[in-house]
Amino acid sequence: MNKTYFLQIDKVAIKALDNLLLKIYKQVTMKLFLLQKNSFPQDCKKLQGYERGYRVDQGEYRILYMVEDDKIRVFKIGKRNDDEVYRNL
Repeated sequence: MNKTYFLQIDKVAIKALDNLLLKIYKQVTMKLFLLQKNSFPQDCKKLQGYERGYRVDQGEYRILYMVEDDKIRVFKIGKRNDDEVYRNL
């Protein structure tokens, strides 16, 4: 049985999305929609220090999210190469 999750995107993540180039924006938003159908894709990794926190990669970007009951809360999106995405968590 496939479960569809409600997708909640925090303001910080929305701001990061707004600053992406159109091509990258489309790729990242497609990954977000895929998370609605499968909250634990093959490439997801557990975040240390977060009971329900995970990350997935899309190109050069990381999407940090939490799975809460029937909701996926995306709380940060950022470049994966410089680890800035992990600052101020």
